[in-house]
Amino acid sequence: MIDQNSQYNQLPKELDSVFSELEMNKHLRQAGIKKSFGFSCSYLFQLVFCLIFQHKNWFSLLDSKKADQFPAKDAVYRFLNQSTFNWRRFLLLLSAFTIQKVTRLTNKERPKVLIIDDSAYDRNRSKKVELLARCFDHASLKMRFYKGFRMLTLGWSDGYTFMPVDFSLVSSKKSLINGISENIDKRTCGYKRRENALQTEPEQIPDMIKRALASGIEASYVLMDSWFTLPPLVKAIVDQGLDVIGMVKE
Repeated sequence: MIDQNSQYNQLPKELDSVFSELEMNKHLRQAGIKKSFGFSCSYLFQLVFCLIFQHKNWFSLLDSKKADQFPAKDAVYRFLNQSTFNWRRFLLLLSAFTIQKVTRLTNKERPKVLIIDDSAYDRNRSKKVELLARCFDHASLKMRFYKGFRMLTLGWSDGYTFMPVDFSLVSSKKSLINGISENIDKRTCGYKRRENALQTEPEQIPDMIKRALASGIEASYVLMDSWFTLPPLVKAIVDQGLDVIGMVKE
């Protein structure tokens, strides 16, 4: 175990200025991501964040010689699996705050857009993952089926910068393999995200755009491909005051 007073000494100093500039800890607290005892959520978040730059996963880190300098795996797993933490709100707060900083550096007349797209999230080796479903990869040249989810993403761009704003792992009611765990409190954000995953992508998109606009993110257009360019969805977006640019199916 690390001494609580010196735990931040284990993290790269290069990230200190980034986390401070983006007020990361403030966004974590506003999203309800906090603990009353043990390692702080801020430290655990930075620890997981650093794994990307170290090209390691949590298992290999605990298997290294420095394993005794880090928290036990249960502390990190509880942090990542806590159903009361509102990760969607955290991403939205962080993105809106960062977009405000980026907007000051560009011409005010530059068009700003929201971009909708989805991709395959493959979990073919999984067996017990909640809401695991059999999905069809329409974007692949192989036109294959796989076990996993659809990763629906809403992003913001000004032509030079792209910023993820919201996302949803989409399952399927028709081809569902596993259901929702009975241990999840139905009052939590985690349960609402699980219910959200059982909605279709066109049902989720208007709410994602509504949350983005309510957070202060400015955009004039919504870009999408032919998979989403459907009359009911286009109407729902136009009703929110945005124009739609999308490919139309033959």
